[in-house]
Parts: sequence; structure tokens; C-alpha cells
Amino acid sequence: MIKYTVKKYDQNDFEIWNDFVAQAKNATFLFHRDFMEYHKDRFEDFSLLVFEEEKLKAILPANKKGNTVYSHQGLTYGGLVYLPKLKAENIEMVLDEILLFLKENKIETFYYKPIPDFYLSEGNAAMQFFLLKRNAVLERKEMNLAVNLSVPLQISKSKLKHFRRIENLDLDIVEEEDFYPFWENILEPRLLEKFHTKPVHSKEEIRLLKSKFPQNIKQFSAYTNGEIIAGITIFETKNVVKSQYGATSKKGEKFRALDFLFINLIQTYRGNGKLFFDMGIVDENNASGYNEGLLKQKEELGCSVYAQDFYKLDFTY
Repeated sequence: MIKYTVKKYDQNDFEIWNDFVAQAKNATFLFHRDFMEYHKDRFEDFSLLVFEEEKLKAILPANKKGNTVYSHQGLTYGGLVYLPKLKAENIEMVLDEILLFLKENKIETFYYKPIPDFYLSEGNAAMQFFLLKRNAVLERKEMNLAVNLSVPLQISKSKLKHFRRIENLDLDIVEEEDFYPFWENILEPRLLEKFHTKPVHSKEEIRLLKSKFPQNIKQFSAYTNGEIIAGITIFETKNVVKSQYGATSKKGEKFRALDFLFINLIQTYRGNGKLFFDMGIVDENNASGYNEGLLKQKEELGCSVYAQDFYKLDFTY
């Protein structure tokens, strides 16, 4: 009979963890320890490794806060990460061992945030099914907007009309190594002005992450006469491109420079064989639960609504 054992991650597991991420069915670079640990001072790590005898079969990026474990608050998405050959019945057994481990560690609540389905070319819903069978609840859903690049684009006529007009203007799109022009001149001042907030990543953090993942993290900016007026920061994975940040200056708004950048990047990555262009969630703490303006803007750029699910399991003792 197959026997799984669970252990909590420690620094000695750095290499085996990262080697596993490179082989896993449903991992992205966000699960690499170099990414997870850039903000380790903000989270108490509670990541788990699951072994069959001495062979690593699954990992769970996670953090702990009080008597609650999350998968993982510092990541856009998470969930159980496993090898392609791990079958559903084995995933169920792995889950039971993880839940037993959490109980043994006096955890009272477990929050589970799986990677959205469109990131994967194969199914990834076994954990969610088995969690629900063990009395977890679907705590909430968020609308994740993404463009399916494998079908004809559905960009609105008005967006395309302005795009063709802007093509004739003197705008330059630059992929640049330095994130500071965008962070200091566009992103930080605009977020502060419009939302009284800061980017999740500081400019020092995004520079560090770029140095660790140069093929995955990219900055595209729009310039006119040497002046930056818009930018989009890209997180690129095997199948999906995610616009992590996008912003424009007031001058850029007159040019519709951000739309111009988005449409260019959508067309470019479609030509490069990517499957989806992820524009993120549109949730907001208001009566409707979402930002109507953002939803409209992203739909006009060709996005459809996909689900980002959040599960909650309370333990009984």
C-alpha cells in the first residue's frame, strides 16, 4: 500500500523544491523559492513537501498566520503542485495526509487558492473536488479577465479604431531592462493619485526578481519624444502572459497609450504561440463586488471572464 509522509519546508530543501517545480505538471516560476522568498519577511512560511518513501511527489506553497494556513498569501495563485503521473486517487491520498499534518499542528482553518485553469493545458481540478468532499466550502469567486489567444481576437471596434490612429503617431514601444522609469514616473505616482496605494512590489524588489527570472519578468514601455507615457510589466509563463502592472500618465491617456501597448502585446504574444493573456482580477470592495470600469475596459480589449476560486476548510477537534 502506498504511504505518503508530509514534512514542513526548511532551507535544506531549497534545491529539491526547485528541481521539483521544474518537473511539475502545474507549476510556474512563482513557486520557485527565489520568487517566494523575496518577501519572506512578510510571511511565516508553512510550505509542505509530500514524499512516497524518499521520493518527492507533491509540494504545497503555503504560509501560516496564527492558527490558519494559506496557500499562499504572497502569491497570485497556488495550490498543490505535483508530477504529471500523479493520478487522482493518489492526489486524494496526498490531500488526506496534508490535512492530517495540519490537524497534528493544531491548524484551525485552511485556505486553498488554486492556479486558474487556463494556465494549464491539462485538467487540474482534483484537489478542489476532494476538498469539497471533505466539507470545504467555496468561500468566494473572483472574476479573472483573460484573452484566449488561440481563437480570433474580440477587441472592440472602438479600441481598434483608436489603435490604427495611434499607429500613425510617433510612439515607440521599448522592452527595457530598467524598471525605474516606469515605476518612478508612471506607476507609483498614478497609483498614489488614483487609488492612494503603492505597487505590491517595490522597484528594488521587481529589479531583484528580474535578475532571478530574466526570461519571465519583462517591462514594455511606450515613449514619445523620449518621454515615457505608459508601461506594462509582464509575468510570462509557459502558456500564459500576465500583465502584472499597467499604467499610463495623463499625457499617455490622451494618446490612449496603454490600450496601444496592450493590443501590441496581445498580437505579439499570440504570434509567439502563447495561449492566454491574463489581465488579472477586477474585484473591488463595493456593492457589486467588482470594478465596472475595469471590467468594461478589459472586455473591450478582448477578455473573457474566468474564475479564480477560493476554498476554505475549518477543522473540527
